[in-house]
Amino acid sequence: MASASHTPRLKWSERTLIGVPYAWLLVFFALPFLIVLKISVSEMETVVFKDLITWSDGVLRLQLKLSNYLFITQDDLYFKTYLASLKYAAITTAFCLLVGYPFAYFMARASSAVQPALLMMVMLPFWTSFLLRVYAWKGLLSEGGWVATALNALHVDQALMAFGVIPGPGAYLNTSFSLVLGMVYTYLPFMILPLYANLSKMDMRLLEAASDLGSTPWVAFWKVTVPLSKAGIVAGSMLVFIPCVGEFVIPELLGGPSTLMIGRVLWDEFFANNDWPMASSVAVVMILLIIVPLAWFNKAQADAQEGSR
Repeated sequence: MASASHTPRLKWSERTLIGVPYAWLLVFFALPFLIVLKISVSEMETVVFKDLITWSDGVLRLQLKLSNYLFITQDDLYFKTYLASLKYAAITTAFCLLVGYPFAYFMARASSAVQPALLMMVMLPFWTSFLLRVYAWKGLLSEGGWVATALNALHVDQALMAFGVIPGPGAYLNTSFSLVLGMVYTYLPFMILPLYANLSKMDMRLLEAASDLGSTPWVAFWKVTVPLSKAGIVAGSMLVFIPCVGEFVIPELLGGPSTLMIGRVLWDEFFANNDWPMASSVAVVMILLIIVPLAWFNKAQADAQEGSR
C-alpha cells in the first residue's frame, strides 16, 4: 500500500518569520522602486505628473514616455558616468579586499581576549558622522595636511604622477586618488566584518590536516582558507561595490571634474535641472546595472551548489 506524500505545512510562527523580510523588501524597496519607475515614464507638467492611464470617450489609453531612456543611450555623458561609477566601485572593492582580508584573517586568528578590542577598532569610525569623516580628508590631503606631507616625504606623489593618478606634485585633492582613498577608508569596515565572521568560524583542523599531508602554510592558505572564506569575500564585495556605484558625498567632496560619477549626475537632474522623469530614468538604469548582474551571480552560485551535491 503506497503512502501518500505530502508537503509539511509551515507553522504560523515560521510563516511570520519568513514573511517579515519579504514585507520589509516590498514596502521599502519594491514600492519605492515602482514609484521611481512610474515617474521615469511619466510626462512632467510644472510640478505634477500626467496620469499614465487615462479614460476618455470610452477609450482606455496607456501613455509611457520612453524618450528619457533613449536619450540615456544616445548621450555619451551618461555612458561615461555609468562606466566611471562601475570602474571606481570595482577599484574600491579590490583595494578593500586586499586590505581587509589580511586584517580579518589576523582578527580571526588572534586570541579571544584581543578579538573584542580589534572588532571595536573596526567599528570605531561609525561613532563619528560619515560626512565629518569624509570632510576631514580634505584637510589631511590638502597642502600642509599631515597625510599630504607624509606622502610627499615618501615621494608617493612621484609614483602617482607616473601612473597618471594625480596631475602634479602634492596635488592629491580632487583626483581619482583622493576619491578612491576616501571610498576605501569609508567602506573598508563593510569588507572586514563579513570576512571576520566567516574566518572566525572556520574549522582549524582542516589546516592541521593539510599540514599533515605535506602542504606548506602558503599552499594551505590558498587551497583551504581562501575557498572556505568565499562566502565572506562575496558578501563583503557586494556590501562595498553596491553603495559605491551610487556614491555621491565622497565624489562631491574628494573627487573632481575628471571623476564624475552617476550619483552627481543624478543629483543635478533632480535638483539643478528639476527634471524628475530624467533623474528617475537614470536611477532605474543604475539599479538595473546592479541588480541584473547580482541576480545572475546568485543564480550561478545556486546552480554550482546544486551541481556539487
